[in-house]
Amino acid sequence: MFRTFVSAASLLTILVATSAPAQESLMDAGEIDPATVAKFYKKPGYSPYAGRNFPTRVFFGDQHLHTAWSVDAGMSGATLTPEDAVRFARGEEVTSNTGQPVRLSRPLDWIAVTDHSDGMGVISELKGGNPQLMADPVLKRWHDMMQQSPDAAAAATMELIKAQSNKQLPPAIMDPKFANSVWQKNNQIMEKYNDPGRFTAFIAYEWTSNAGGGNNLHRNVIYRDGSDKAAQMIPYTTFESENPEDLWRWMANWEQKTGGSLLAIPHNGNLSNGRMFELTTFTGGPLTKEWADERRRWEVLFELIQTKGQSESHPSLSPTDEFTAGYELWDRGNLNLVPKQPGMIQYEYAREALKNGLKIEQEIGSNPFKYGFASGSDAHTGLTAMEEDNYFCKFVSCEPRPERWSEDAMKFGDRVVKGWEVTAAGYTGVWASENTREALWDAMKRKETYSTSGPRMIVRFFGGFDFVPADATSRTPAETGYAKGVPMGGDLKGAPAGKAPTFLMAALKDPLGGNLDRIQIIKGWVDRDGKTQEKIFDAVWGDADRRKPGSDGKVPPVGSTVDVANATWTNTIGDPELAAVWTDPEFDPALSAVYYARVLEIPTPRWTAYDAKRYGVKIDANVPMVTQERAFTSPIWYSP
Repeated sequence: MFRTFVSAASLLTILVATSAPAQESLMDAGEIDPATVAKFYKKPGYSPYAGRNFPTRVFFGDQHLHTAWSVDAGMSGATLTPEDAVRFARGEEVTSNTGQPVRLSRPLDWIAVTDHSDGMGVISELKGGNPQLMADPVLKRWHDMMQQSPDAAAAATMELIKAQSNKQLPPAIMDPKFANSVWQKNNQIMEKYNDPGRFTAFIAYEWTSNAGGGNNLHRNVIYRDGSDKAAQMIPYTTFESENPEDLWRWMANWEQKTGGSLLAIPHNGNLSNGRMFELTTFTGGPLTKEWADERRRWEVLFELIQTKGQSESHPSLSPTDEFTAGYELWDRGNLNLVPKQPGMIQYEYAREALKNGLKIEQEIGSNPFKYGFASGSDAHTGLTAMEEDNYFCKFVSCEPRPERWSEDAMKFGDRVVKGWEVTAAGYTGVWASENTREALWDAMKRKETYSTSGPRMIVRFFGGFDFVPADATSRTPAETGYAKGVPMGGDLKGAPAGKAPTFLMAALKDPLGGNLDRIQIIKGWVDRDGKTQEKIFDAVWGDADRRKPGSDGKVPPVGSTVDVANATWTNTIGDPELAAVWTDPEFDPALSAVYYARVLEIPTPRWTAYDAKRYGVKIDANVPMVTQERAFTSPIWYSP
């Protein structure tokens, strides 16, 4: 039987006059040709934003924050609770631990409060003289020191940190019943302030392994789910084990029991004394494919910068990288300030780990160090205030006051870290479809994240084989990026004949921050002799009309407009946005490689300059007063 369809003109009249359900009925009855309908009435219609299936927004947050519920924070004077911390991250004004009003310049989009699982919440009981705790002589002595004076309390805090680092905390701190009650309360707070679509409060904690002697192997455990699943088991502690492999087993058991999802973020490798990225298992055994697969499954992001400095790279590992030399380095020892020995540093920094991961994959068939990048504050004040001009520091003792730059920030015996060495950093940018636990967690899992030292510049980074220079001129680079390649955190495999990887990158300055100096591509690879290599390329830079690469291929410094005395600068150098397509000029399709982008701002005042201006203090000449803020994208990997 033949059907006679209505004319195009009549069809247009029908489409305008009838509802969508009525149109579907006509199509089902054979009165309207579906192909013709599609021509005149197609979804998503006019709006270019309807129906998009890729992330269109970046959400900024802190995946590493402590409150008074962390024992070392509470002992050192912190009074703000997880509820205070979440309220502050949401943009509310609060009163700091030292009685000062404080507020962020802009609310964050999400927060993960990561109080230590070991003794979470017990500090309030210790301060209050809980009889059960006072029966332990060590805890009684710490309680008494906390009542004596700020200096005595600080000394007690250092004793506690050292005891925790050496796995010598009194067992009374770990009462299971008390731990469960605190964990339930923590979950209730996060549920109270979690507001899908507007603000995300992750359920999270820090597992604080120190490998028996202050070697920092800490991990932040982030839950995708709500309290209905998180509350079923209390957090894993280092009293049970300091071996990360045991944490992974606990995570697997938790997921099997609850049906939920977890990930762990290692942080601060620069204080691990060579243990964060060591080339053996925790117990000294050889690496295996099964071990590498487990590490890669549970640990997808690594914390690149926080208050204890940066863990991207070290001048001894990257001697030609002028932007690493002297930038926020903590490289003298571990958390107990046990001095570093030769050979340790190469197993503490992310760039070296990325290169070693490529080599390990060739040897055992799996890459254990396939990390995306994140940042966190590691503030122990409940205040994720990481802006240089609004910096409330790591511990209560260095909340804003005139002498904080010269204080002993961390003191273990005669080994001292001075106050000015503490870093104002950092935040994590997450490209997600919406501001919910699930969407943000999923983006973290696929490594579509980037690390910043504090500013909120917007950064895109895509890799493929078909990007062309014109793609960088588009006002919607993401459409081209996802259509022709993979985003940060992705993989490229098997280059087509005659083609090298191309990378589309774009960065837009933080509206409150400095202009952009440049975007660099940092490449790591394993050469034909089996040795790891790295090279840094200036891909695009500001003031391109006046700055030309030298004979060595390097772009000259952007200069500086910083007025240190007045703690200000002008955006008369650099560019507000940068975009480019870069092609690897030294590509060998037979060699595995890893690439990430580093975005650099022009120089701006460091927090020490703001302190000098506001308090009218004279600061020693050796103290840095200017910084160059930056962002680091998660890598993109190439394999033959």
